[in-house]
Amino acid sequence: MTSKTTDRIATIFFWATGLIIVLLLAWFLIRILGDGLPMLSWNFITGRPSEVRAGGGVGPQLFNSFYILFLSLLFSLPIGIGAGVYLAIYAKKNQFTDFIRVSVEALASVPSIVFGLFGFLLFVNWMGLKFSILGGSATLALLNLPVLVRVTEVALRSVPESYWEASLALGSTQWQAIRKVLLPAALPSLMTGITLVAGRALGESAILIYTAGLSVSRYLPDFNIFSMGETLSTHLWYVQSEAIVPDAKNIAKGSAALLLLVVLAFNLLIAIPSRMIQKKLSGGK
Repeated sequence: MTSKTTDRIATIFFWATGLIIVLLLAWFLIRILGDGLPMLSWNFITGRPSEVRAGGGVGPQLFNSFYILFLSLLFSLPIGIGAGVYLAIYAKKNQFTDFIRVSVEALASVPSIVFGLFGFLLFVNWMGLKFSILGGSATLALLNLPVLVRVTEVALRSVPESYWEASLALGSTQWQAIRKVLLPAALPSLMTGITLVAGRALGESAILIYTAGLSVSRYLPDFNIFSMGETLSTHLWYVQSEAIVPDAKNIAKGSAALLLLVVLAFNLLIAIPSRMIQKKLSGGK
């Protein structure tokens, strides 16, 4: 087999693979949005849920989704980025740091339901937080930490070493070089990692079922971190499996479409500025 034939076969294979992925994604979007978009209305998006009567909304669940996401990132970003900076810049290469990296990678592959059970034992029972927004946010932060640590370390190591050396040669301290040179240069990669963990947190249900509960406050918006915080993803699971409301299927379809739109919009809101920053850093090329 000649090299040209091999190249042609490989090209066809990769194009076919990409086309299959696009078709699967298109089918996924058409199926969910096609069933769910007709169910969406302003009253559905902002209204309160109903347990026995048809016509309930998902306003509190939508608010809780963003509130828990914000709190989880508030907990995990400083620790995750700080640990990544430590591993990339300060940590010496020895068995201890190798053990930390292996442990972080192992935690990143742990199923979310295991984190949910751990959060239930630690935050709900041992710390006495019960089912609450705070417990759910803290457990989500634990889920996000391993990914943030690895993304930060890889992003910083991908920055050319000449940036670091030039900054130190000009008289800056290590902290100044990290804050003003390395982190800005690694920002596009960091934004990608934050987008991944945020999208995962928005769609997470197993963790929040065990820690945040399946009920919402009577008030909207309710910023009380000790109140129960059912999110849109857990509400979708609930109405699809246990709800007795007559229009449960319609609520599930609308919730699925709304959740998909929220995740897509959130990713775009982060991805577009990230691309602009990356283009600016590369000199507009």
